[in-house]
Amino acid sequence: MQHGCLHASMQQRVSTSTSFQPSFKLKEKRREGAKIIKRYHAPATPHERALAHPTLDKAIKRRLRELHRNLDPVALLAEMREAQAQLGHRVDRRPGPPVQLPPQKVTVASFAEGLGKTWQAGERRPIHRRPYVRRKPVPRRPSMLEPYVARIEAWLATQPHLTAVAIVDRLRDCAPTIFGDRQLRTLQRFVRSWRTRTAKLLIDGAEAMITIEMPPAVPAGTAGGQEAAAAGVAPGNITP
Repeated sequence: MQHGCLHASMQQRVSTSTSFQPSFKLKEKRREGAKIIKRYHAPATPHERALAHPTLDKAIKRRLRELHRNLDPVALLAEMREAQAQLGHRVDRRPGPPVQLPPQKVTVASFAEGLGKTWQAGERRPIHRRPYVRRKPVPRRPSMLEPYVARIEAWLATQPHLTAVAIVDRLRDCAPTIFGDRQLRTLQRFVRSWRTRTAKLLIDGAEAMITIEMPPAVPAGTAGGQEAAAAGVAPGNITP
């Protein structure tokens, strides 16, 4: 019962808020050969179309004008978002973590301040469908190079400039029924990955072996500092 009341209340807010949204209505449509030509009325809101209808009673039109005059589109939008959040929180039974609703009630002023930035992050409502998240790990397909990885790495260690074409030729001699020209692209990626890892290991090892020792700076007032100043050498560059 509460869900029905909430749904009816949200439908009423939506129908009331549409009085501020102009839209096109089809005026005529005709065909000229294989071409269809459509003409539309000037864009107008449902409220304006109701007031322009000739058969609508004047008392109803007066009531519509009073209702439209007292409506606030920002407040209506805030109430719609709040009703959608409550509806999504009550009827959501899908698997996955529930949508965390803000604990405090959002005021119309704070809601209006965030309207200009909502489109940047993409508005996510509690009634929207959640994106699919894979729970199971992606199965890994076995590579045909796995039995020959140690052999290829040994070849590259002894001959780092060995090309993928030469490796394909060597593997074709070992297993002619498995390797051929179709495996060239796979071996090119493998060789590129091996060289990247090897270069990174060499750079890390060289940085670990290098130690920078800076000699202590000699004050200018001391004898060493005066001798260095007379020789035109900076005191910090003197080496014993």
